[in-house]
Amino acid sequence: MTRSATLEETSTVRRIILALSLAVMLAVLAVMALAPSGTAAAQPSLLAKLNVTLNASAGLFLLAGFACVRAGNITWHRRCMLSAFALSTVFLVSYVLHHAQVGSVPFRGTGLLRPLYFGILVPHIVLAGVIVPLALFTLYRGWVGNVPAHRRIARVTLPLWLFVSLSGVVVYAMLYYLP
Repeated sequence: MTRSATLEETSTVRRIILALSLAVMLAVLAVMALAPSGTAAAQPSLLAKLNVTLNASAGLFLLAGFACVRAGNITWHRRCMLSAFALSTVFLVSYVLHHAQVGSVPFRGTGLLRPLYFGILVPHIVLAGVIVPLALFTLYRGWVGNVPAHRRIARVTLPLWLFVSLSGVVVYAMLYYLP
């Protein structure tokens, strides 16, 4: 196989990435629809604590990976980004398990906190769905060495993925630690 054939993103690869992304989104939607009615929790569950730790850790690895690539250290960039992806994958499994057990935990805040909370939560949810295929395409293009295509999509993926990771931590803090 020639290098150009290796770099080419086939329609099969695109279909696989899009099918995986759709499967993830449908699984999350199914769990949310079938989950028990959530009740306001005074304290976060163990899975909720694991989720915020995984999310924050993924965000830190994304930042470290960006710093590494800026410094020209591609080996550590790759390690950091694969770690962020692995942490995000484990987060997704833990998130689904958590919501299958407790449902959606309602926000207890009042006044100006409510629109602020939902103003963070809504783009977080939308972009969490968008980031799945973006992360997979970015990872694939980097993995096969298609650096120009990887750079182009990474410029979009990184800030969105960081927003999703960091806004997830903010949502958690608002949900469990604000009045």
